[in-house]
Amino acid sequence: IGVRNPNFWKPGRPYLDEIDFFGIADDAARINALLSGDIQLAGGINARATRQVKATPGYSIFETQGGGYTDLIARLATPPTGNADFIEAMKYLMDREQMKRAIFQNYAVIGNDQPIDPTNRFYNPHLPQRPYDLDRAKFHFAKSGIGAGAVPLVASTAASSSVDMAVLMQSAGRKIGLNLDIKQVPAGGYWSNYWLKAPLCFGNINPRPSADIMMTLFFKSDAPWNESKWKDEKFDTLLLAARSELDLKKRTQMYWDMQAMIHQGSGIGIPLFLSGLDAHSDRLMGLKPIPPGGMMGFDFAENVWLA
Repeated sequence: IGVRNPNFWKPGRPYLDEIDFFGIADDAARINALLSGDIQLAGGINARATRQVKATPGYSIFETQGGGYTDLIARLATPPTGNADFIEAMKYLMDREQMKRAIFQNYAVIGNDQPIDPTNRFYNPHLPQRPYDLDRAKFHFAKSGIGAGAVPLVASTAASSSVDMAVLMQSAGRKIGLNLDIKQVPAGGYWSNYWLKAPLCFGNINPRPSADIMMTLFFKSDAPWNESKWKDEKFDTLLLAARSELDLKKRTQMYWDMQAMIHQGSGIGIPLFLSGLDAHSDRLMGLKPIPPGGMMGFDFAENVWLA
């Protein structure tokens, strides 16, 4: 329970006298609490719940476009996922448009297997988009030599919508002779038992406020959270150099080059950048999108009021 500080350093803020902030883990229960009037703001809702909210008078969806994503992870040091042709085949198997429409109800932006999204000033708009292409996927899969044996793909509700994404990829895989065996595991313990350990699985990466932080956390060779264990000395050198480059044009080119290197060489497939979705009563005013996270980058408390 947060109570208004009368000596807050921003004059006139916050507007509310008190905020009761608590967690409701179940998606359906969270929406029901909102639509029954028990709460005024529900954070991090599933895209499939948006129709129910929008169909209920007096309630709306608040969308924040940013750099969060659910990614496919193929660990480079582990067979069979360390095979470059297998990884390329998996990336061509991702039907990004179908995922955007069917799973995320169009609350997403098409990704291109690199972690910098279009809201970031260093996003590379010139990188050729990797398409959904069964012919190329079939070519690379045949070249990989893996054959018809089952390839385990670990998914969990812990990684947002990864189970649905896995099912679409499994269906596409059958068309090229790839037998993806989906292993759906419980959300509890997923991050400690499977993420960074399973040869082929999913991650779920929250938005970060800068390109440097995103790349340092997840793609630098010695990063503890380097999901696919991709290592590239040239990338590491560029990443460090970009931090001290004062010429914006040169620095931008550095980040563009790094995105191209991740796109081409890493074991990470990023099909989409996912919007943060919050649902709220129309009485709640003052919300505006801030890309690092939902609920105004988690800074809603000092900015909202009730009409």
